[in-house]
Amino acid sequence: MALKLKFAAKSDVGRIRKKNDDSAYAGEYLAVLADGMGGHVGGDVASASTVLDLVHLDHADIVDPQNALPDEIQAANLVLNELVGANPKLSGMGTTVTSLLLSGSTLHMAHIGDSRAYRLKHDNFEQISRDHTFVQRLVDEGRIKPAEAEVHPHKNVLLRVLGDSDASPELDVQQIEAEPGERWMLCSDGLTDAVPLPIIEQIIRSTKDMDEAVNDLVAITLKNGAPDNVTVVMFEVVEDSTDESSEPSVQEPAPDTAQLAIAAEGDIEASASLLRHEISQRPHLLVGAAQLATQTGQIPVVTQHTGERRAAALLTHRSPAAGQVLDPVEIPPTRRRWMMPILLTLAAFLVVALAVWGYMWTQTQYFVGTVDNKVAIYKGVPQELGPISLSEVDTVSKVPLESLPEYSRQRVEATISAENREHAQMIIQELLVTAKQNCPVQVPGSSDSSSSTQTELPAYCQEIMQ
Repeated sequence: MALKLKFAAKSDVGRIRKKNDDSAYAGEYLAVLADGMGGHVGGDVASASTVLDLVHLDHADIVDPQNALPDEIQAANLVLNELVGANPKLSGMGTTVTSLLLSGSTLHMAHIGDSRAYRLKHDNFEQISRDHTFVQRLVDEGRIKPAEAEVHPHKNVLLRVLGDSDASPELDVQQIEAEPGERWMLCSDGLTDAVPLPIIEQIIRSTKDMDEAVNDLVAITLKNGAPDNVTVVMFEVVEDSTDESSEPSVQEPAPDTAQLAIAAEGDIEASASLLRHEISQRPHLLVGAAQLATQTGQIPVVTQHTGERRAAALLTHRSPAAGQVLDPVEIPPTRRRWMMPILLTLAAFLVVALAVWGYMWTQTQYFVGTVDNKVAIYKGVPQELGPISLSEVDTVSKVPLESLPEYSRQRVEATISAENREHAQMIIQELLVTAKQNCPVQVPGSSDSSSSTQTELPAYCQEIMQ
């Protein structure tokens, strides 16, 4: 039985930090999360470089999968050393790495740092990774209790990371048998430092849609202050329904095959173009600093050796179409000058059209939020475009926010997405039932009169019981 990963991912800079030092990638066979050391100049460089060095492993046919992740992570560490050698201002940068590679029915895991991996399997929720921190060592030695570690003043002091401080860092490596239906979550410490683990577990257990789950986790982190970057990757192991007997699809050739040779010489823009093209050929999500690096073309490349290694890793897994040439070809002639005004006009028209379409699309969306301490249905999306709000109140329910238990209240304050207005109304009804269940229970046969018993209920309970 062939297996693959169904995935979701999201990253946010948080409320305090100026830049996002987290990076993550999720695909059908690979999930990796890296948390750059935010106290140093190159935290984003370290995490982005490391994640982008591993994306070529997202294939079902990896040779020697047991050693593939550790070997590639060690190679990524050498790249970080090269980056520091080329730019001393990056000295001291580092990153955590938590990664899983699916091969057959086995998940191969490689981990260093304090980013975490949790698994929900057979109704058992547990942390699979082990923190490489000072307080975790104190816990292991029996000097403090796990509960004390959560509030220890030095809980974020790392003992092991990827970076220029160690030429061959020690990784935790393990092989785990996978089964369809099990769910995993990788996260940076920006999540676990801001959201209690029981709430994290409840969301993972109760939220079937993984996109909704990662959105809820990030939203609650932001609600709780989000002093650090927060990144969440979630995946489920599922059966691969791909028909192996069908003809293999021919991958789209790179738009300019000359870039393949240029990338091998260490050219940054060509390496970025090759990387974007390669990962676009398969389902994936890239978030955080790594996503920004590929979008802007600022891929960390410092030496010819680095460019050659990355290009070779990507090209190893390419399936060239018949007749495709991977050697340099003649560079196309420069476009004529009159092409530029036409392209600029078309680009401006496209921007306007997308803006109009985007606004019209928002008016077909609904979500549940709060207004004047009441649960309400909103039409639109819960974002603002400068001074312009992209949503408006559609219906105000009779459910007071204070009548809800803490978890439900946090979900509503973070907004709950709805497929349509009818779905939003169903969510309101479910919240009303929850609110009623949260009210004090009336004891039948009480010596008090019914009227006096009624007055003992909180005002909001009287309101929703009518």
